[in-house]
Amino acid sequence: MLSYSIFFLVLVGIYGVLVLGLNIQWGYAGMFNIGVGAFFAVGAYASAIVTTPPSAEHLGGFHLPFWVGFAVAVAVAGGIAFLIGLITLKLRSDYLAIATIGIAEIISQILRNEGWLTNGVRGITRIPRPLRGWIPGQDTLLYLGLVLVILAVVYWATERAYRSPWGRVLRAIREDEPATMAAGKDVLQFRLQAFVLGSMLMGLAGALYAHFVNFISPEAFQPEFATFIVWVMLIAGGSGNNRGALLGALVIWGVWSGSEWLTNRLPPQWATRAGPLRILLIGVLLQVILLTRSQGLLPERPPKPVLSPSPSPQQNPAG
Repeated sequence: MLSYSIFFLVLVGIYGVLVLGLNIQWGYAGMFNIGVGAFFAVGAYASAIVTTPPSAEHLGGFHLPFWVGFAVAVAVAGGIAFLIGLITLKLRSDYLAIATIGIAEIISQILRNEGWLTNGVRGITRIPRPLRGWIPGQDTLLYLGLVLVILAVVYWATERAYRSPWGRVLRAIREDEPATMAAGKDVLQFRLQAFVLGSMLMGLAGALYAHFVNFISPEAFQPEFATFIVWVMLIAGGSGNNRGALLGALVIWGVWSGSEWLTNRLPPQWATRAGPLRILLIGVLLQVILLTRSQGLLPERPPKPVLSPSPSPQQNPAG
């Protein structure tokens, strides 16, 4: 039971980083990105290629430290997001969603078909687990500590960004883009920054996932696991609220894992049929939350403006 709890919390932490990245894009700036899984996969493959031992099956095998892999994952995901953003961020939200779906499919096909780069559908193996062997028999617990530290740093940084002037501009763009432009703000520049930053966090989450499971293939980044469920986590928890995003990751992954535990105890002929019902269960849960708490479990609460104190009668020259 303890081992399963640690495994569960590691995945919650990884999805927490992923949802915080999406929250910057949607919760802060109102950008409808349906290509979450693409940046998640790019980060995973980038870190795997950099850190695995030499192999003739795919590009790389440079056997570098895990922190180099994390840095490369963040940089590659951010670089791809920058190029995509230059092309797509001028589009309206519905067209942006269509564009990101197409880009995600292009990246998925590259991962499947470019065997020299990713080993195709056979995937990449022997991805090293950070901190392995530091405490004998406690590799997963140590990795949980690493994930929680990274999650805490990401949460602190995203909270600071939300309360900063930069975050206020993003929320203004989300609420009224023409008025923000009239105020002299470069809307495209701010949207691009939010898109790149959110995608970098998605790439970081991908690297964390790859080093946890030690094996990745294109099947691990199907839209239902890497995009749909992430959106459900954010909407259910409360978009625009970082604490809500983390709560959504915990609750929705708990429901997903719990439903898997139940379906695994069904007879074999029923267990295979019950798989799609788990996706349906998540969809029904989302509808219930939208009908009962449309703003999520923890709605967004923008920080109150700081008001300067009123002058006392002695300080008022007119008094």
